[in-house]
Amino acid sequence: MTSGWPRAAATALQFLTRLPVPGGASADPARFEADLPRALALFPLTGALIGTLTAATLWLASQLWPLPLAVLLALALEARLTGALHEDAVADLCDGFGGGRTPEDVLRIMKDSRIGAFGLLGLAFAIALRAAGLIALPDAATAAVALVVSGWLGRLLMLAAMLAIPPMPGRPGLGGSVASHATPRALALALLLSLPAPLLGLWWDALAMLLALLGSALFLAWFRRLVLRHLGGSTGDCFGFAGYAGLVLTTLAFTAHR
Repeated sequence: MTSGWPRAAATALQFLTRLPVPGGASADPARFEADLPRALALFPLTGALIGTLTAATLWLASQLWPLPLAVLLALALEARLTGALHEDAVADLCDGFGGGRTPEDVLRIMKDSRIGAFGLLGLAFAIALRAAGLIALPDAATAAVALVVSGWLGRLLMLAAMLAIPPMPGRPGLGGSVASHATPRALALALLLSLPAPLLGLWWDALAMLLALLGSALFLAWFRRLVLRHLGGSTGDCFGFAGYAGLVLTTLAFTAHR
């Protein structure tokens, strides 16, 4: 039986991916609660791992096909790897915020399994921006680095959103349960454990890395106000949306000054 950090790593992988990882705590509520503080600190590192697997797919595919096709294949594999966790959150949040007038309306729409016009357009534009940004990069190597760094920053932004936006009052759920374990210490530890990912970004393209960090900070300030205005507090979909926003913003940062 695993314990401590190995079990926390398995829990983080089980939470963020659909990989058949043994030894986590997702099936045991008591263990899940106990492992969450450490698992949250591993979210950015897990994101960098997801980005690395996606980047490897892109690079291998680029040896056989043009970059645009390699990008689409890599993003398709990533969606399968994560169970489209973030894409689902983007669609739900766009539908809820676009069609709901009160917090109750927003929640009702977000819980509806059907996708509406706002959700469809929001998800389509989010995926298109990310894919187009990767295709616009000069080569597969730069696109691969962007995928690793964006995987890291997207999950770091999730953790930052958990700290910055209080859970929606009176609405207990998985998102609120997870967010309650997010602490400044967990964020600092997450940065330390995943330091190679941002260092890779700085080494490859320092300006792009700084733009990505600045864009993420500005996004978080705006997103916090948006969520509080529409819902009065965050839900799990809010954190998933923040994660995908980090993926898009990092990709656009690497493309910005080309």
